[in-house]
Amino acid sequence: KGQNRGERGRGRGGWQGGCQSVSEEMPKYITVSTFAQARAAEINAMLKAVAQKSSNSLVFQTLPRHMRRRAMSHNIKRLPRRLQEVARKEAEKAVHQKKEQSKTKCRKARRRHINLVAEFNRRQRKNIWLETHIWHAKRFHMVKKWGYCLGNSPTEKSYRACYRAMTEHCLLQDLSYYCCLELTGRENELLKQLARICSIDTGLTFEEACCLSGRFEGSLNLYRADHYPEDMLGPVTFLWKPRDGSENRQLWIWVHPALKQDILRELKAIFQCSEPEEIYIPEPVATSIQEEKRMDVVLTLGKKRKKEDKEGEKAVPVKKIIGDGTRDPFQSYSWISQTTGIVISDKTMEILRYRLIGPLSHSVLTETLKAASLQTEMADSETELNNWWVENCKDSEKVSLHQRQSAIFELLEGISSPSEMPPGTILGLTVGDPRVNLPKKKTKAVPDFEKYQGRDMHQSWSCAQWKPLSDHTDDPDNDKVRQLYLEGVPVDCAHSFIWDQDICKNVTENKISEQDLNHMRAQLLVPGSHLDLGPCESKIPILLVQQPGKMAGEDRPGWGSGWDIYLPKGWGMAFWIPFIYRGVRVGGLQEALKHSEYQRTPHTPNDFPDSQAGMQFAKELEATLLEKFKRRPPAKRANYVKLGTLSPFICPWGQLTKNWEVRMKASGEFVPSSPHRERCATEGHSFCYPKEEVVKEASPKTGEAEETMEITSSEGALKTEDVTGTQDFGERDETMTTNGFIVLRSEKLLMQLSAWCYPTAGRDRRVRLISRLGQKDMTEDIFLPILMSYPRALVWVNLSLLRKGNPELHAMICIPTEDDLLHLSKDKLFCGPQEPKHRDIFKHKVQKLKEEKKKKKKKENMKALEGDPPSVPDKETTEEHEDLILGLWSDALPDVTSHCSRTLLGYVTRGDFSLAAGCGEALGFVSLTGLLYMLHKQPADKKGLVLLRTPASLQYRFARLNIEV
Repeated sequence: KGQNRGERGRGRGGWQGGCQSVSEEMPKYITVSTFAQARAAEINAMLKAVAQKSSNSLVFQTLPRHMRRRAMSHNIKRLPRRLQEVARKEAEKAVHQKKEQSKTKCRKARRRHINLVAEFNRRQRKNIWLETHIWHAKRFHMVKKWGYCLGNSPTEKSYRACYRAMTEHCLLQDLSYYCCLELTGRENELLKQLARICSIDTGLTFEEACCLSGRFEGSLNLYRADHYPEDMLGPVTFLWKPRDGSENRQLWIWVHPALKQDILRELKAIFQCSEPEEIYIPEPVATSIQEEKRMDVVLTLGKKRKKEDKEGEKAVPVKKIIGDGTRDPFQSYSWISQTTGIVISDKTMEILRYRLIGPLSHSVLTETLKAASLQTEMADSETELNNWWVENCKDSEKVSLHQRQSAIFELLEGISSPSEMPPGTILGLTVGDPRVNLPKKKTKAVPDFEKYQGRDMHQSWSCAQWKPLSDHTDDPDNDKVRQLYLEGVPVDCAHSFIWDQDICKNVTENKISEQDLNHMRAQLLVPGSHLDLGPCESKIPILLVQQPGKMAGEDRPGWGSGWDIYLPKGWGMAFWIPFIYRGVRVGGLQEALKHSEYQRTPHTPNDFPDSQAGMQFAKELEATLLEKFKRRPPAKRANYVKLGTLSPFICPWGQLTKNWEVRMKASGEFVPSSPHRERCATEGHSFCYPKEEVVKEASPKTGEAEETMEITSSEGALKTEDVTGTQDFGERDETMTTNGFIVLRSEKLLMQLSAWCYPTAGRDRRVRLISRLGQKDMTEDIFLPILMSYPRALVWVNLSLLRKGNPELHAMICIPTEDDLLHLSKDKLFCGPQEPKHRDIFKHKVQKLKEEKKKKKKKENMKALEGDPPSVPDKETTEEHEDLILGLWSDALPDVTSHCSRTLLGYVTRGDFSLAAGCGEALGFVSLTGLLYMLHKQPADKKGLVLLRTPASLQYRFARLNIEV
């Protein structure tokens, strides 16, 4: 058996074969030195491999877990002796390769006030912060817009709560990012040039008597000098300083930061202010002198607290600079005219502005603010605290004025809503430090109706105008309130010391810090009792401006009214926190947008498409929506080509107005005779009869455009639509910048259109409205001159859905056909027609491009394997297919009015379910030509009925169109 096992083991892999091969390969002799060297090299390599660590772990980390101790990481003697030498070398090596230690301080050091200020100012180099930024950053979603960092919307769920605050209590907003431009000079010189950039046709001007006196705030739209109705700059509000006997007047113009540069450039041009008044380098401004002293002390305590810059030299932390995100802080902010002496000053961020919206906003004001007490002696001779107030208190006339202003301010406590005051009322006041009157816990401010029991607190401002005085009691306070309702605030009471720059500077620099105030509270004998600062209490000049709320239309008059409060800089948080303690709710940019939406007023800059800021906003919005669209796969996003939506991300206003102009001329229905053309020319309108070049291009389809939506090929579509003067997305921007359209803002014409939009249903409502307003009925003799004067004009409209539906951004406003109106009259539950599905004419192009990309990629991979350099892609071909996206119209836009089964009238710029109306509401623009065409064709009882269709839907829904003036 053993023999067999041996035989079985012999063979190819057995012992015998191995032995034979070894014996055959065994050398007969060896050289000892060569053999030893070879083995020595192998042994060294093996020892090196064993000694070298295969991981990044330290020596003590290689021990078994039960032998590891934390002390081994920093004390080598704690390691086993066999590893101590290796650990020592490792430690020495780490010292040489040690990276530079991070300069990040511990949290205690970072939270020191000096370091916080330096860090906050470093973070404001690109986007400036408001004084309430820290408060907002903890509670709001922040966005970077117009050079600022602003609160967009609260992090908590508060959409309906904010609406309730605007309707029932009070909503607070920080509008300090609005820019203030101050004009100083002779009144006649100011009015002469300012008349060039506005028009009486649109309403108020700078020359309005009530605004010129300084009693009321005004609002208007600005245009480039002598270019009305073209070249819109944007909406502004303005305040005149009441006359004080001198020749020079002061005017504040408040503008949105998106419009600031255009308006400032135009103001400097009309007043010829090219030279700066003085070369100005902003000085660091601290909130108080005490804070500056503390900062200087901290810097001199020792080396540990001295900050160092990149070069290692000592650097003083940068303090907050004067300026804002819309200008270079190291440039001049004041310009003077050498011919007229008029000075333009940029006072942005020098004056803070808060807005209180809601019926109880006056109650919040009266509970938070208290009129300043009179003071005739200086509190401290070393400081300049309240020295301006002491000087004014020595003047009996100014003391009397302050007492009258305080009395009027106290009267506000008894009114039920700010809307009862005359619109734009201005009240000047000097108040004490609001931090002294802080309640122990949050309370809700309510009006004190018991104070004025003799009058009906709930009568509106309009009722107070006609109600007989004999109906009221003989209470003297009632007479004062009634007089306040009817006449407003007297001219002298509109004066405020906030107009004086030196006084504002004094108030800002001598503010008592929060730390000192808390220290005084801690020393009170009875904790929580009222803190009386006596003569050391700061006196702050402010300005209160009433906001009238909703003034246009018949429903919800006065909704959204409130007060604006103007403060000197540095006092932002001192007023903000006391307002919060009175139960207000705080809103951001989204709440401001909703506020204007419920008032049905245009929002800046979203709803000003004829201004540069509006065009820029539209481009940015288009880029955002397009990027969001591209992120979704083709199967999970809407195919707008099949839905018949030519432009889902931007409204082609120039294309819309041009198509309607060509459409009307080609139909021959509204082509006027020569007398109309002569009349138009004599009126001096720049938008009179269209140019002959446009006439040659025109040959659009006529009628209601009810043909089938099946398009055989893109070539055919372009062949039939090229004659309408289309343009692609790039050309569209150029058309918009050349002012190819305007927005109609003439109050007289808008009143006429508003009357024409009312149906005769409801006891002949439209006829009564026309007769009451003194308007004329709709005939060709009346509307043809309007049509020829403004062939490419847009009209601001609001739409209310008849039944269900939720309008969205860029929804299409269309004209219903006769069949649609007939179907609606027969079936009251008829939702609306449906758009036939279109064919995607670009699908085969996208597929072809996909296949070409695959083949190209395959070829490049083959070339890479073969070693050939990859070929550079052709720029022309890549640019050609760059805009080819599945689901979007990629070629030049055809005629947008007749692309779908219902004729396009305009677009929606804002739409949502309205909590105020209880139905879907939308705001947008329609073509004036198309609107007149629709109103002329519609039956009397269906006037103003339109169809709405969202971009991602085929369903049309009926809506009522209104023009509120």
